[in-house]
Amino acid sequence: MAINLLPMATQSLLWQVIRNDAAKTDEERQELLNSGELGFGKIFTDHMVDICWSERGGWHRPRVQPYGPIALDPAAAVLHYAQEVFEGLKAYRHADGSIWTFRPEQNAARMQRSARRLALPELPTEYFLESIKQLIAVDGAWVPTAPETSLYLRPFMFAKEAFLGVRPAAKVNYYVIASPAGAYFTGGVAPVSIWLSTTYTRAGHGGMGSAKTGGNYAASLVAQQEAYENGCAQVLFLDAQEGKYLEELGGMNVVLVTRDKRLITPDSDSILEGITLDSVLRLARDRGYTVEQRPVTIDEWRQGVDSGDIIEAFACGTAAVITPISEIKSAEFGIWMPEIDASDRVALSLRDELTGIQYGRIEDRHGWLTRLDA
Repeated sequence: MAINLLPMATQSLLWQVIRNDAAKTDEERQELLNSGELGFGKIFTDHMVDICWSERGGWHRPRVQPYGPIALDPAAAVLHYAQEVFEGLKAYRHADGSIWTFRPEQNAARMQRSARRLALPELPTEYFLESIKQLIAVDGAWVPTAPETSLYLRPFMFAKEAFLGVRPAAKVNYYVIASPAGAYFTGGVAPVSIWLSTTYTRAGHGGMGSAKTGGNYAASLVAQQEAYENGCAQVLFLDAQEGKYLEELGGMNVVLVTRDKRLITPDSDSILEGITLDSVLRLARDRGYTVEQRPVTIDEWRQGVDSGDIIEAFACGTAAVITPISEIKSAEFGIWMPEIDASDRVALSLRDELTGIQYGRIEDRHGWLTRLDA
């Protein structure tokens, strides 16, 4: 039987809310939020979203339910064939107490692209946005108020059908969980060292590199471990075909800044399209910078630094927003970025502007914010 994976005409979902009888008290929740040990993805809210999909019934049975274990048949397709995608975005508490998120429709669109590549059903944008609002309606008190903190939202879906045949699953579940996140850089934003992997690749042409799926991150872990062993915070991958073109870090995009006001970032069908990256490039254009999205070789980076043309490099992604890069290490050579005073770094200035928009401190000129608690 053919399985229809295309989004059908969106109809209103009738949501059910099942309260968690073991939910944290206000005092317990505040103690956790004020502990200063939030970290990233360590503590979770009291509830989660669960929506079912089946080949026959489409999207149905949406609910907010107590956070807890998910029951899986040992033959669930995701356990055997890794048919799974996810997203990541944040909810921000503004000074007036309201709760907002940043460009969620772009996360919805990226999740649809990822689902298409993994032969999963595409969740309509309206359902994606409503799922986040429904969770915030119940767990909004978990959005922290301290500077640089947020509530990290993790939507994900996977093949739940118990079936060992190799085909797209006929039963899928979509979930949203949430985790209060502390400031990514507790001591201020500091430049980091990056390990250049010449042994491993993250993805190849025609593969799943442009999809946000767990397999891509699993493929990066051994190289990330190698980076740690060499005193580096992250790993940078090159293309799988020629081994000379920049791809991305384990979970972030990379950007080079030139002396003549250009921002250069790699372009490839095996790179995940970054929403933070797209936003940063838009802000840079607003400032008069020229943006180049094109193939970039590691030699161009190295030669550009040697000649003085490339003066900065940074990584960007949802969790850390923007992180300056101080050096590239490899088994064969190194690239050492010029030392720049923090007040002169384009990366940090763009980071301040972007986070200012996200937290409501700076005008949202592009209409990127969506209120979640209205």
